[in-house]
Amino acid sequence: MKRERGRRDAAERERAIVREVTEKFERFREARRMLERGWELNMNFLSGNQYVGISPAGELEEEAPRFAWQPREVYNHIAPAIDTRCAKLAQVRPSMTVRAATGEESDVRTAKIATNVLRSVLEECSFEEAMARATAWSETCGTAFYKVLWEPAARGGEGAVRVAAVSPFEIYPEDISCERVEEQPSLIHARAMPVGEIFERYGIAAEGGQAESFPLAPYAAASNYAGGAGAGAQPVREDCALVIEYYEKPTRARPRGRFVAVAGGRLAYDGELPYANAEGGGRGYPFAKQCALEFSGAFFGGSIIDRMIPVQRAFNAVKNRKHEFLNRLTMGVLAVEDGSVDTGELLEEGLPPGKVLVYRQGAAAPQFLGADALPAEFQQEEERLLDEFILVSGVSELSSTTQNRTHVTSATGLQLLIELDDTRLAVTTDSIRRAVKKVGRQVLRLMRQFAGRKRLMRMTGEGSKVEMYYFSSGDISSDDVVFETEGEGAESPSRRRSLLYEMYEKGLFSDADGRVPEETRERVLEALGFGGLDSARGLKPLHRNKAAEENLRIAGGEEVHADFYDDDDAHISEHTRYLLSDEFGGESAAKARLEAHLREHAARREGGADR
Repeated sequence: MKRERGRRDAAERERAIVREVTEKFERFREARRMLERGWELNMNFLSGNQYVGISPAGELEEEAPRFAWQPREVYNHIAPAIDTRCAKLAQVRPSMTVRAATGEESDVRTAKIATNVLRSVLEECSFEEAMARATAWSETCGTAFYKVLWEPAARGGEGAVRVAAVSPFEIYPEDISCERVEEQPSLIHARAMPVGEIFERYGIAAEGGQAESFPLAPYAAASNYAGGAGAGAQPVREDCALVIEYYEKPTRARPRGRFVAVAGGRLAYDGELPYANAEGGGRGYPFAKQCALEFSGAFFGGSIIDRMIPVQRAFNAVKNRKHEFLNRLTMGVLAVEDGSVDTGELLEEGLPPGKVLVYRQGAAAPQFLGADALPAEFQQEEERLLDEFILVSGVSELSSTTQNRTHVTSATGLQLLIELDDTRLAVTTDSIRRAVKKVGRQVLRLMRQFAGRKRLMRMTGEGSKVEMYYFSSGDISSDDVVFETEGEGAESPSRRRSLLYEMYEKGLFSDADGRVPEETRERVLEALGFGGLDSARGLKPLHRNKAAEENLRIAGGEEVHADFYDDDDAHISEHTRYLLSDEFGGESAAKARLEAHLREHAARREGGADR
């Protein structure tokens, strides 16, 4: 009896929690309903469906033409402007490093390990692809999010960090006037998920059905109109259920916060926030926000499309009216006296060349009404609107179409114009860099929380064969992520290559003898994008890779002897570099083994010189 009563109480508690989370979701969604309509309007204009608007009821609706004969062509200048901005922002790929907490050697070493861990994890989870998706969302809707989470089943059950780009349609904050994610009292991540994935993730056999899907890409709205769905129609996914993840900020009553997952109307989880990803080891939200334009007193940012829509509407109207006038000039407007001709035949066939027009005797002959020349105001207004596109979008014709109407011909002047375009993107690039830095910190904190002991990870950045190393969660003692080049911005690859060429020609890479060391030459080639030429430079890279492998084996306690085919100079250089670097821990036994190995190479080299 008591067991039955306990089951009923647990079921009632579960229903109460599901009802609470569902009610909050509906309330949060209603609070930002008009913002959603604005995002959908932006997506329609970007995809070319530019005769829609938001009705007084707050819904998207198709705008009816005033006259059936009026042309309503679309001359889309929004799409190329967004494509150009996305192409420029794609160059913002900041390289992150971890700053040591102090100047002590142990802190420097752990910071270097954390840097390698961070870069390896971001490469493994395809972070650049997530950045490209997030940038497309932020440029279209004004805001995008990164979700940094731990996948326990990844890497054969070892677990791994995953970074996903999340559209603003899926994020529902409690307070839309609170600017920062960390300061939100609570927020919801809701999305339609296939029932199979729900079962794999939560172990719940949810009932599948048709679920309203949030758009998956900035161009998803175009498919709604190809099938005649009409403005504002959402794609519908089959065999899916709604998953609501509710996050609550840590409070005095709940010092570790709260996380509730509701899948298909059933409670999947109710407990504390799962990740210690906040400052000082506290619990926080697994999200980082990226905005195209940040607004004061608003959680969601703005998009350039918001500003371009009025200009686009005016441009479409001018172009269509201009073509109407040109049609009147070419086809003419014929005036006929009532009853003088067969108007039905005239309407059907028109006046082709050589046509014999028969009209009633005594009646006035049909004649064309006089047509004026095309007014200059059409051309003037069109040029003014094109200039306004440049002013509003921040993308000049020099960047988007390579046309230059400024009459600037000097190389310095053109370079200043290009830099001005990059300056206009500074607000967006700064937001991207802040979001990337937050993602980097959360990645390190998750690795510190879940990595465990002796985890194998691939090293990146050196371009060498030795890319595997072991670390433990205790090695990640710092999460102070900084950028290697703070002023990187949206600098183009050609500009960086030009700067490298100038530095090379001025001898900044040369040593005291005026020669460029081979290692420096390799690094310059990698920076220029020709790192693949390593395989064509002979045996030196292979010998250095072998020496690097021997370093790790010797440090691990193994006795290693020189092979007869080793390049002694390359091995001595690599082993000496390892002894002097922060990678070497300084253990006396390992140092003795490495010194003995070095003496063996030195003896072989001297013996070869004597011969």
